[in-house]
Amino acid sequence: MKFIDEAVIQVHAGKGGDGAASFRREKYIPKGGPDGGDGGRGGSIFAVADRNINTLIDYRYARIHKAKNGQNGQGSDRYGKSAEDIMLRLPVGTVIKDINTGEIIADLVHDQQKILLAKGGVGGIGNLHFKSSTNRAPRQFTHGEPGQEFELKLELKVLADVGLLGMPNAGKSTLIRAVSAARPKVADYPFTTLQPNLGVVRVDHNRSFVMADIPGLIEGAAEGIGLGHRFLKHLTRTRLLLHVIDMTPLNAETDLVHEAQALVKELQKYDASLYQKPRWLVLNKTDMMPEEKRDELCRQFVDNLEWEEKYFIISALTGDGCKHLTYAIMEYLEQNLPPQSDDPNAESELLNQC
Repeated sequence: MKFIDEAVIQVHAGKGGDGAASFRREKYIPKGGPDGGDGGRGGSIFAVADRNINTLIDYRYARIHKAKNGQNGQGSDRYGKSAEDIMLRLPVGTVIKDINTGEIIADLVHDQQKILLAKGGVGGIGNLHFKSSTNRAPRQFTHGEPGQEFELKLELKVLADVGLLGMPNAGKSTLIRAVSAARPKVADYPFTTLQPNLGVVRVDHNRSFVMADIPGLIEGAAEGIGLGHRFLKHLTRTRLLLHVIDMTPLNAETDLVHEAQALVKELQKYDASLYQKPRWLVLNKTDMMPEEKRDELCRQFVDNLEWEEKYFIISALTGDGCKHLTYAIMEYLEQNLPPQSDDPNAESELLNQC
């Protein structure tokens, strides 16, 4: 299935049914009273997070979503039927924004999380409710209220604990294949990865984390050059970034320090919060380096880069160093748990208002 991470939709909640103005008409009862029923409620539209969905492709082509109107009230005290609500099932990680104001309406971060997008109109009141001692034959009734209408932007940000950064052909896809069951395409040409890939890395029984691989970045990505800039947003939810660097002798004539610094600058240009995330250095493809000089060359590179965070020497192809890397990641994630929601009852309160 094609990976689609953005879509624009319109939601139209249903109108409430009109109240009825009716009077009893029975034989031998010459002056029957009012018996007009109320109109039914219009259908509302909800968004529901579903972990079994991983793309917004359905909403790229089905843009308009309309709920039905409530039925009108009828005589003999018959109330109109309320319309059914519409549930839009969206991937976990979807951010919903009002396209006109830019306001974030919802952020779906939990499976089965339910958010009201457009509220259906309240049904009108029948003339039965206007009867009084001074108004025995009321003809008043009210019309149903219109439903809410919005134009919304859906933006999917994948949920992962760890994100992989790197130039094209740095070995990110090979790394995620080596440590998880994910099987992204691997080839010896740039931009093999065309969409984000997720893999679950199992360290021990009941100990695992999710790793995300995005297309390679190049200098100028924040200005739209290359492919990776389109997917940088998928790293904004991660708790740890791994900066993967190709250390093969084939890159001996390439200024790896400049490339590494350029990529970090692209992060800073794109999003300051992404730039400030914890970031570890992963020196990959070291199986292609002379074994006796491997540690020395890697140490020199780290010193020239003036890197102060953790770094790891691995070969994703042979698996050398990958186990040590995954255990270090697991330990870090367990020691730095994500913050809990400030208001866990906010969702329930919103639904109770509907």
